[in-house]
Amino acid sequence: MEEGAFDGLRVVELAQWVFVPVAGAVLADWGADVIRIERPEGDPYRGLATQGIGTDSGGVNLSIALANRGKRSVALDLRHEEGRVVLERLLDTADVFLTNFRPGALGRLGLDADTLTERYPALVYARGHGYGVRGPDADRPGYDASAFWARGGLAHVLTPPSMDQPIGQRGAMGDRNGAMGLAFGIAAALLKRTRTGRGSVVDVSLLATAMWTLSSDVLSALGGGHPRAMSAGGTYVNPLVGSYRTQDARHIQLVFLEADRYWADLCRVLEREALIDDPRFVDLAARREHAQECIAELSAEFARRPFSEWKARLSRIDAPWAPVQAVEELLDDPQVIANDYVGDVDAGGGVQYRLPAVPVQFDGRPPPLRRAPEHGEHTETVLLELGYTWEEIGALAEAGVIP
Repeated sequence: MEEGAFDGLRVVELAQWVFVPVAGAVLADWGADVIRIERPEGDPYRGLATQGIGTDSGGVNLSIALANRGKRSVALDLRHEEGRVVLERLLDTADVFLTNFRPGALGRLGLDADTLTERYPALVYARGHGYGVRGPDADRPGYDASAFWARGGLAHVLTPPSMDQPIGQRGAMGDRNGAMGLAFGIAAALLKRTRTGRGSVVDVSLLATAMWTLSSDVLSALGGGHPRAMSAGGTYVNPLVGSYRTQDARHIQLVFLEADRYWADLCRVLEREALIDDPRFVDLAARREHAQECIAELSAEFARRPFSEWKARLSRIDAPWAPVQAVEELLDDPQVIANDYVGDVDAGGGVQYRLPAVPVQFDGRPPPLRRAPEHGEHTETVLLELGYTWEEIGALAEAGVIP
């Protein structure tokens, strides 16, 4: 296999659920040896039933597979002093310590940033959290549905005013976005280390990830504005930016920001050439002034033909538009297929499944996808690598430090 960007680097991951483990999976994709420390009873995420892709899948737990692909798993009880000694020996070999444990828990275990960075000056200490490491809520638990979706403002701005309850988020949206930011921060800290010889403390919170995601709305608020919740459409300032319903109740999304550039071509596709020079719609200012009339004309035209025909017609012009697709349609999207955005995993024993690939590619290729480890699968192997004898490993098992 071709050398990965992080080959030769060791990451010790003390994390659970999705956010921080996904960051570890991204590093593993690109060659890092990610050793995942799980408590003897396992990550609680292993037991989650969700969308038919967790323990309710009837087969491979794809949620765990996506968050932990390519890693090695060590089951270790850090409540035992001997367990903490094993972790210290692992950290002696580590380039990165990756965690989402809360500050209080890390302090009790002697794994807080001040302690570890003093002991290991070259270590990159990376932590993901709900609300940041300072302030009154620094030690508060936070999942993406709370810290990212609810408190971070997304539920508010994405819920139409006509709805009585905020819309719910899709699974782990904030977690996976935050994970990419955390992986980027780790890569930057490793690059810095090549220049300075010293590690850094890298922090990413779900709350900050939400604010970054909503940067346009945050900028509006910073300017004294009041970002409004999303409407169901039909009130566009620029009628050429918005979605239009087709004859068969599907939708086409137009994103003609340079509307004057595309107006004539759109009218020809619509077979409404007379609209090109219509004084109500002749330029951006006119279309803004007569926005509702323009929207009515476009809505009527899109409603005359089915979704498939509009895709064929709009493909004739070089303009930014897209079909509003269902997720299952993505799997057959020719761009998804051509760019290997979904990869195959051979888990051995005749078990195969598919996962979405990390969106970053090197040299025109995605990373090879590997299976996730079983709980504690590599405990003995890693201990042997650390110099433990079989007798010492047996003693750890008898003491309940390892399963």
